[in-house]
Amino acid sequence: MTEPVIRVLVADDHAIVRTGIRHVLETEPGFAVVGEASTGTEALALALALKPDVAVLDISMPGVSGLHAAAELRRRLPETRVLILSMHDNTEYVLESLRAGVHGYLLKDSAAAELGQAIRAVCRGESFFSPPVARHLGAVVRGEIGGGRAGTLAQLTMREQQVLVGVAEGRTNKEIAQELGISHRTVESHRESLMRKLDVYTVAGLTKVALEAGLIR
Repeated sequence: MTEPVIRVLVADDHAIVRTGIRHVLETEPGFAVVGEASTGTEALALALALKPDVAVLDISMPGVSGLHAAAELRRRLPETRVLILSMHDNTEYVLESLRAGVHGYLLKDSAAAELGQAIRAVCRGESFFSPPVARHLGAVVRGEIGGGRAGTLAQLTMREQQVLVGVAEGRTNKEIAQELGISHRTVESHRESLMRKLDVYTVAGLTKVALEAGLIR
């Protein structure tokens, strides 16, 4: 009996990446790319309209991050499975993805065949992690990784992480406020809070933290 076609939504801020993913999936039987998005906000809107079987999300996208989009998808579309496709194998990103409720985490340098395997696996209700990501998770479980900056970043709220990214990318508090749809004073409050939690009080220091955590390219 022929298996049903897996309907896939692809979200990445690089058009060439989306084209590549579409090409990989459309050369294999059993997949249909039903939508493409270049931002987290667009991905959420399309997912709610299309209700795909699997959403393949990048983490670093303009505005709403892939992590925030993943968390919203899990809350609002629990039947849609979420697969992160990222260039980052940073431990904190992997842990934050799991906290957001994703079902798999695939690195962009994986073989093309792995993408189809990963999508099929998460669609079946299984988990799928690239080998380097799985090693990170194993180290966390064994207690070899857990403290330090990764543990501190885990204390930040999603909004604080968004403000951190904005600061690290050189935007002013006013620009961050406009992008996130919150007040200038609220951004200042989040900024002060995240600096206390990270014990970092300079833009250069915050940028370094964001880079090391893979929050920005």
